[in-house]
Amino acid sequence: MTHTKRRQFLIGASVFFAAPLVRAQQAGKVYRIGWLSPATAADGLPNLAALRTGLREFGYVEGRNITIEARWGDGRSERLPQLAAELVRLRVDVICAAGTPSSAAAKQATSTVPIVFANVAFPDRTGLVASYQRPGGNITGVAFIGPEYGKRLELLKEISPGLSRVALIYNPDNSASVLALEETQRWAANLRVGIEPHKFRGPQDLESIFAKIAGKWPGALMTTADPLIASYRKRIVDFVAKNRLLSMYPGREFVEAGGLMFYGGSIPEMYRRAAMYVDKILKGAKPADLPIEQPMKFELVINFKTAKTLGLKIPQSVLARADEVIE
Repeated sequence: MTHTKRRQFLIGASVFFAAPLVRAQQAGKVYRIGWLSPATAADGLPNLAALRTGLREFGYVEGRNITIEARWGDGRSERLPQLAAELVRLRVDVICAAGTPSSAAAKQATSTVPIVFANVAFPDRTGLVASYQRPGGNITGVAFIGPEYGKRLELLKEISPGLSRVALIYNPDNSASVLALEETQRWAANLRVGIEPHKFRGPQDLESIFAKIAGKWPGALMTTADPLIASYRKRIVDFVAKNRLLSMYPGREFVEAGGLMFYGGSIPEMYRRAAMYVDKILKGAKPADLPIEQPMKFELVINFKTAKTLGLKIPQSVLARADEVIE
């Protein structure tokens, strides 16, 4: 049974985007929307489904006034530039990019086709945009904010005050993932927690990562918010359970797969919100003028069943702040 106390997902640009649901402009016009993700289709479909839901809210329905050209990296980020170029050759009206590597590949492939991203972090520091308020160029979208990385560590310490080492899986080919590692290390220094980074470039790295973590048994595991890493969440969650580690994740899909905790903005919600940018752009707005949206409220989701399996007592102070407790 799932008990839910959902908080509202607020937006930085709420006034700008507040608008009634409308039908797509130009009756009879069929827009072509590109989708670019480093994940496999099976693992990435929930995020594409969230985008589709958002598009329907604005009157865009596949087979009637839009088509979606989906391109998947199948766990190989090196394929993204080729796939982005393919979408440009198809003359799509907008490219929707999942995560920083996809967004960077799309930006490199075109300076004219509008790009809408979701599930990115630090877009100004990775060179995707000039600033949050005025992105510039042909790209805009929905991003994380940095402090949530520190909050995840604080929650782990609140549950296990003696925690001194945390393994962190990150993608070195994703500049935002590298920055997330650095941000986590910065917060960890203040909390007197050692961070053990593990590079993940694809499924071929999992077994060696698992062996290193099991050999040291750091006490807890985290991952950065990377679409490629999220594609292998079930294997990661199963490993963590087998080795009885505490865990904190950047997406609720990890917790739904059996992970212990998630704290942050909702990733599916980011993709649903991205549909607003698509709608504005198809109506003539320029990406350069559309401010980057960030979550102002965050979810804390706890898998109580997993906690009981670990023999872990979650403090009441933490449970009371949970937006959802999965039992």
